[in-house]
Amino acid sequence: MQKNDGPVNLRRRQELTTAAKYGINCRMGETRKVTAFLPADLLATAQSYTGEGVTETLRIALERLRHTEWSKRLRALRGKVHLDLDLDELREDREFDEHGNVVN
Repeated sequence: MQKNDGPVNLRRRQELTTAAKYGINCRMGETRKVTAFLPADLLATAQSYTGEGVTETLRIALERLRHTEWSKRLRALRGKVHLDLDLDELREDREFDEHGNVVN
């Protein structure tokens, strides 16, 4: 058993993971390994929707939950934040095609 010498250098730890070893890029900075007891039918249904494995399915679900909560908070601000923007003024420095799309 190893002695705990304090905080782990996450950069070094990432280099030693299987994902890093096989060239899988993680979009998350710090990751945590978790054990969860989930209803098998619920997990199987979720995996059939995503077409992914357990880890990716759970990541997608957590990202959607985060987005849902963010959206709720944003909607709660409706009518409380006044933005003084003039869309015509913002569009002055852009060129548009005949369909109204921005031309680069």
